[in-house]
Amino acid sequence: MPVSGELLTLVSAGAVALYTLVTAASGAIDRLLALAEYYDVPEALVGTTILAVGTSLPEISSHFIASLGILSGVLDYRATSAVVIGGNTGSSAVQQLLLVGVLLIGYGSFDLSRRFVRESYLPMLGVFAVTMGLAWGGTISRLDGLLLLALYVVYVGVNLVRRDRTQALREQASTDPRRDAVVATGLLVLVLLSASLVLSVIETVVDALTLGGSTIGIVTIGVAAALPELTTVIDAIRRQSPDVALGTLVGSNVVNSLVGIGLGGAISTYYVPPAVVLWDLPFKLVTGAGLLGWALYVRDGTLTRTEGGYLVVAYFVFVAGRLVLFPGQ
Repeated sequence: MPVSGELLTLVSAGAVALYTLVTAASGAIDRLLALAEYYDVPEALVGTTILAVGTSLPEISSHFIASLGILSGVLDYRATSAVVIGGNTGSSAVQQLLLVGVLLIGYGSFDLSRRFVRESYLPMLGVFAVTMGLAWGGTISRLDGLLLLALYVVYVGVNLVRRDRTQALREQASTDPRRDAVVATGLLVLVLLSASLVLSVIETVVDALTLGGSTIGIVTIGVAAALPELTTVIDAIRRQSPDVALGTLVGSNVVNSLVGIGLGGAISTYYVPPAVVLWDLPFKLVTGAGLLGWALYVRDGTLTRTEGGYLVVAYFVFVAGRLVLFPGQ
């Protein structure tokens, strides 16, 4: 169908809001990390809360605003649920496949330690499996959402007990904690306002185009929300220190499902498009398990540029398969 000037204007406004959402989230996390350094918050707690949740803040804020909109009747239940869940799985796929692939290609190789596999990678695969099981019936109930949030609390608790030191990107300590607290609060408010505008624009675009809500979410929120992790990857390649970036990418995948979908489901419940449980989550689970098995039993625990290239290809297979097999969802 022809694209009207009004629709183009709306899409442009949505793009600006999406950019604002991502940059405001990044700025807020910088301030919060500086405050954590000033108040000497334990590094393990920073890594599993501020840093892990912070890199997933665009997804989490989208879920929060979407659920409030659904609950109040301002946003359509099915369309909005599809958009934010599609954005969630899309962002997770960018991190797990495309960005890990870019990291390996840029750095060269990475040795998977037993500790990383046990404390980070296997929990990520477990979260994929649990989310798929809860969503299999086509909905995320409030009880399902609370269960996901409870699992995140357990995940944080286990990490705090077991980890002597969390790999984290720490800021310089705040020189003016009151100012940084005010700025961080303002940026978080801006994140929520931007998320509200983005969701309103996407709902209008979904009504105007033939693509489904979750597909729109994958190619908009899903891609943009992974930009904070992209900066971490670029910095890790420059510094030749991949541990921080890989831990952040894996941790963000855990947080996306447990906190993002969990919070939204607990507030409003969600409709889950069939594509999410028939393609998105199974693809991510099978790819993740396959990569781990390949690395441990074929590569003796080492990931190389070859595996990085495979992961980049796998991401585009993921997107192409989604568009071809489930275009209306």
